[in-house]
Amino acid sequence: MEPKPNTRPRGKPIKVWVTEAERAEILRLAASANLSLSAYLRAAGLNQRVRSIIDIEAVNELAKVNGDLGRVAGLLKLWLATKRGEGADPKHVEKMMDDFRTLQTKILNIMGSVMR
Repeated sequence: MEPKPNTRPRGKPIKVWVTEAERAEILRLAASANLSLSAYLRAAGLNQRVRSIIDIEAVNELAKVNGDLGRVAGLLKLWLATKRGEGADPKHVEKMMDDFRTLQTKILNIMGSVMR
């Protein structure tokens, strides 16, 4: 079998003795990070951050929510520009827009902290 391009040859195995429960947990963690057992153990052993697929999916979902908040805030801004004073008190709408901006900032901060 030919080595994959851009990979360094690895020919030195390390044996680690674990219980069946530990093995199952390590396999589960490797799968949740979408890594092979070897890649997961290498990253963990070299103290590299192992990102869970779930973390990345959560960040993607937060990005979608952030986009939705931006669209709603844009519609509110359009409403303020074209129909100011109709249907709702403009102060309440402006307060809501401020709340949207605060939420967007919080979402971006959470996304940043998860991806570090």
